[in-house]
Amino acid sequence: MDTDFIVIGGGIAGVSVGARLAPLGRVALFETEKALGYHTSGRSAALFDECLGAPPIVALNRAGHSYHQTADGGVLSPRGLMVVGRAGDGAAFEADRRHMDLRALTPEEAQEIVPILDPARVAFAGITERAWDIDTDRLLQGFARQIRSHGGRIETGRKVTAIARVETGWQITAGGETVEGRILINAAGAWVDEVARMAGLAPLGFTPMRRSMAQLPAPAGQDPRRWPMILGAGERWYCKPEAGKLLVSPAEEDPMPPHDAFADDMVLAEGLARYEEMVTAPVTRVETSWAGLRTFAPDRLLVIGFDPRDPAFFWHAGQGGVGMQTSPAASELAADILGGRASELRRMLEATFSPARFC
Repeated sequence: MDTDFIVIGGGIAGVSVGARLAPLGRVALFETEKALGYHTSGRSAALFDECLGAPPIVALNRAGHSYHQTADGGVLSPRGLMVVGRAGDGAAFEADRRHMDLRALTPEEAQEIVPILDPARVAFAGITERAWDIDTDRLLQGFARQIRSHGGRIETGRKVTAIARVETGWQITAGGETVEGRILINAAGAWVDEVARMAGLAPLGFTPMRRSMAQLPAPAGQDPRRWPMILGAGERWYCKPEAGKLLVSPAEEDPMPPHDAFADDMVLAEGLARYEEMVTAPVTRVETSWAGLRTFAPDRLLVIGFDPRDPAFFWHAGQGGVGMQTSPAASELAADILGGRASELRRMLEATFSPARFC
């Protein structure tokens, strides 16, 4: 037997679960691309807010908050989150305000914080200071170091081309090498259903959805570095300061097949128009744009657990845009299940995230 745990996928899901499993046995992680976090993990808006997501996701956020605060000296830095709405957005804004526990602002107060907001267009505004930027590279590389420090392997540029069930577990072929392991962890992001098919198992029905992003120069005369992230009520668009520039997204969810995603110009233009509607600074130039695939299970919750049809096949999938913020607790839950450990996380969430709900 070559290894105990074969992890397919080198995004935040695969690297974090590999790190948690490394003390429990030999880990071999395989990633198709030449770098970790190449696809969605490397294109994340990278915000941590405990209140973002459905209640089970919020539970993961809260359970992982201390890890984010302390890992490698901490991967969080202050950002804040503001939600703004137009005159017709009252119901959507109120739902966001309650869910995110926002402090209400007048349009003028919102403009004092973000000077480019147009108080004539902003009818509703609220803010929370309990939101932080995530240093995604530090988080990802910290998990990778944990794998290597326990003697685990991380193989990039090694696409898995064959998966076979064997008496002792699984045999995979990647980059011309054949490796056997007891447990196969499917953390392949948008490709998780394809991995299941390769392993002879029926897919669970995941849907990759594109989300686009445009990088804009800072508005003339403005320094946005201390501005909060701004969300249009009902998540119709968002804007986030990044390295002295602005990232603007139409916040779209367009179903796509698994691929190396790129921004759709028309969708991006529509999102930029929604952003421009709320500010006084016109968009004069898009410096660059990109997109990522946020992959959802049918009920939009994570899938963490053994496939009920094969006790050696483990799903760690369906992060749907919350992979970075949930990674510390989600990977801990996975390791509790895989290691047979009792824990409060497992008691609370194992059944909720189990793939058995789709089988």
